[in-house]
Amino acid sequence: MTRTPISQDPSDRPVIVVGAGPVGTTAAARLAADGVPVVLVEAEPEPRADWRASTFHAATLELLEGIGVTARMHEEGLVVPVYHFRDRRDGLVAEFDFRLLADETRYPYRLQLNQQHLVRMVYERLRGADGVELLFGSTVTGVANDGDGVTATVETPDGTRVLRGSHLIGADGPRSTVRRSLGIDFEGYTYPERFLIVSTTTDLSELIPGLAHVNYVADPHQWLFVLRTPESWRVVYPVSPDEPVEEATAPDRLQRHLQGVAPNPAGYPIVDHQAYNVHQRVASTFRVGNILIAGDAAHINSPIGGVGLNSGIHDVMDAAARIVRIRAGDGDPEAELAAYDTVRRRVAVEYVQADTQRNTERLKEIEESRRRAAQDEMRATAADPERARAYMRRVSLLESVRRFGIGTPPAHLEGAAV
Repeated sequence: MTRTPISQDPSDRPVIVVGAGPVGTTAAARLAADGVPVVLVEAEPEPRADWRASTFHAATLELLEGIGVTARMHEEGLVVPVYHFRDRRDGLVAEFDFRLLADETRYPYRLQLNQQHLVRMVYERLRGADGVELLFGSTVTGVANDGDGVTATVETPDGTRVLRGSHLIGADGPRSTVRRSLGIDFEGYTYPERFLIVSTTTDLSELIPGLAHVNYVADPHQWLFVLRTPESWRVVYPVSPDEPVEEATAPDRLQRHLQGVAPNPAGYPIVDHQAYNVHQRVASTFRVGNILIAGDAAHINSPIGGVGLNSGIHDVMDAAARIVRIRAGDGDPEAELAAYDTVRRRVAVEYVQADTQRNTERLKEIEESRRRAAQDEMRATAADPERARAYMRRVSLLESVRRFGIGTPPAHLEGAAV
């Protein structure tokens, strides 16, 4: 059955959000909080558990206050003010303490909370919200600008629906149907190695003296990213492209890698593991007409730095503010959406891509003199409070938010050299 809604005035049509991960659900919640009707479309039949992203930075926690979930995230999450850069042979290289930013933000730390918990919290709010339609188990097969609005063709359990909206936000991940429907290039590259995440309930801080709750560990042969979440400790490490995933994730192989991190005669209980390809890619544009893309649909990056999810949430907070102004007649549609494209793409390139690429290359550096130079630079930065403060403002994305704002009107962005 094909059901096409009767055409409405554009200001009365909903905003269509494609993808109900943390970015898409946040977009829907922000719009709903501002009284904008929303249709949220998700291919999975229910919110999906995904352990991959787990860090929320200060700027993101500030923004999430607006949809009423920050306090609950703190009830379930783990506050981590200190993190380490370490060397697998030499131990601690540099320690950074976000409490240096206590005069600038209410959240001078990283909050560790697996992303599926944010999705659950926001989904529970959306399920009972006025003006929100949830279409789970439904697949978008195409999107298009349609005069003064947008259309999305959706295969639902009850048949095909053609949705009409004022705007559409594609938050449907790196294989985005929205981006592909618009013919937008996804420029960049893929790392040859896969990244493997292993989660264990063993307390690694009892096995590695002085270990912080977040640790970036350099090694020319096998770097590590070691962090604690409320449920478990997680270890991320590279897997050779020549090693089949089935072999890399075999129980004995996982145990061998964890024993190499810290010997544990009792063995490691493993509660989850994922192997995945890692990319550094940015879409050639974040907007075509009234259709925007955000999060992994628009930019994808190495997890070393914990900023991919955060920047995706910033994307949709920016997009929502602009859409609200346009629908209220308070913003010029072309200028607002062009500003979204320019600002969010610039942040993706100049902050997210630049920093995650640099972080990853620093951990895997093979040439000894460059390894030592990078370590010396990190030590010098950590030892100087002003340099450390500037560094932490950048890596927490506070700098980009303070520089460009979120949803800042186009006329006010001129000083930021957009």
